[in-house]
Amino acid sequence: MPKSDEAIDSFNDDVSLPPRLAAVHPRSIMTTYSETLETAAQQFDQAVKSQPSQLTVTEIGTVEEVQRGIARVHGLPHVQVDEVLRFAGGHLGYAFNLDPDQVGCVLLDSSDQITAGSRVERMHTVLDTPVGDQLLGRVVDPVGRPLDGGRSLDDLPREPCERDAPPIMQRAPVTVPLQSGLKVVDAMIPIGRGQRQLLLGDRQTGKTAIAIDTIINQRGRDVICIYCSIGQRSTGVARVIENLRRHDALDHTIVVIGADDAPPGLQFLAPYAATTMGEHFMRQGRDVLIVYDDLTSHARAYRHLSLLLRRPPGREAFPGDIFYVHSRLLERSTHLIQSAGGGSLTALPIIETEAQNVSAYIPTNLISITDGQIYLSPTLFRKGVLPAIDVGRSVSRVGGKTQLPAYRVVAGDLRLTYSQFEELERFARFSSQLDEDTRATLDRGRLIREILKQTQFQPLTLPQQIASLIAVTNGVLDGVPVDQLPTIERAIQDAVTSHANDLCAQMQSGKKLDKQQVEQIANIAAGAVHAHA
Repeated sequence: MPKSDEAIDSFNDDVSLPPRLAAVHPRSIMTTYSETLETAAQQFDQAVKSQPSQLTVTEIGTVEEVQRGIARVHGLPHVQVDEVLRFAGGHLGYAFNLDPDQVGCVLLDSSDQITAGSRVERMHTVLDTPVGDQLLGRVVDPVGRPLDGGRSLDDLPREPCERDAPPIMQRAPVTVPLQSGLKVVDAMIPIGRGQRQLLLGDRQTGKTAIAIDTIINQRGRDVICIYCSIGQRSTGVARVIENLRRHDALDHTIVVIGADDAPPGLQFLAPYAATTMGEHFMRQGRDVLIVYDDLTSHARAYRHLSLLLRRPPGREAFPGDIFYVHSRLLERSTHLIQSAGGGSLTALPIIETEAQNVSAYIPTNLISITDGQIYLSPTLFRKGVLPAIDVGRSVSRVGGKTQLPAYRVVAGDLRLTYSQFEELERFARFSSQLDEDTRATLDRGRLIREILKQTQFQPLTLPQQIASLIAVTNGVLDGVPVDQLPTIERAIQDAVTSHANDLCAQMQSGKKLDKQQVEQIANIAAGAVHAHA
């Protein structure tokens, strides 16, 4: 007898079936039972396949320690550098230090609700920020959260805050000027689109004022502006925003804020996020101006985080890679070739010096990274020379190639005359007897210094600047009392712009002025002076 039949007979002997099933052969019962199980299994498989899987694998860590702006986390063995982490309560941070037994995290929100033992979850994404035209006119933090009470920006595309700078083969020469609207800058320290021009000086010398005037002057010039505030007081930032709004400059500007009361992680992230916003427009072929106010506070925020996370300190307690931190940021500003987009990103980083010490660690780093610097002197500021730019200590290494030809007619003589005046003025204090030529040079230099003064929030057009500069370099203003100079200068500007429309258009188009045209402008200026005599 086959073994299967023996098993069935044994089953029949050992199991007493109900009377109604006793007549049914055991083999039929087992076959039916097997078929039922198979059908149920198939139905279960189909049901599982028809439903999307709701199961995800997530690494969960635990907070071991929380300090001012940082947290140490255990239990995230596969986390990556700059990966976003979510703490209990929805607070965000990102991985900064990867140690064998723990992760050093930088917090992007307040640490008040984060305690030892709190849960930490990997987000499997790097730090990113929103980009696009919808950001124009908005005030946001580095991760794109609105600070102006406007609508949410969650629906905008996002791009990583950290990315490599464009390679050398994608960069084009800086050839197009960026007009600041300031006579002393556009004539003697010109800036080009795609250039990195440093603004440095002591506290309260007008560094931010120059940057804001430059932003205001881009109104109607198809230049997108980004003002990035790093570690500045909220009252000061609010004043900047109000000035931009009052002068109709906020519509073409994005304001990114990492305030002084924000976590150090947000302050450190702010310039990288702002640069990503600018790069988005640059790759679309548009021109962008970005102001970093200021990178001294940015360096201090990085030092704060690094010391708390026990990174080795170097000179002035800054980490050894502080140069790389700033160079990788500023190298992203450039002018692209057409095949890479053709746009430009011009950077105006601001640095605060202490007691006019430009040889300190951070200032020397930034001077070596950038393409030139504009130095603001507290001595000139106290004398009322505004903007308080020290022309002798300022330089633009690439902007001169972009300067419009109309400036070159007067800029060379202007800079030489002004430099001679500054040198003579220092020595004239020790001498009571001066010859006529020296007196004439001093008088002309004082006139130039007065002409280069400019009221804040009043940027000038190219023809207005050229009219003033030609008037002073051609002796039209010789003998004019200093107290009458502002009124006469405005009269000269109005006369030239109204009576020499063809020359104004020629200057705007980038064409050079010949000697006869310069004399024509000088004669118009002389007529305006005589009319107010």
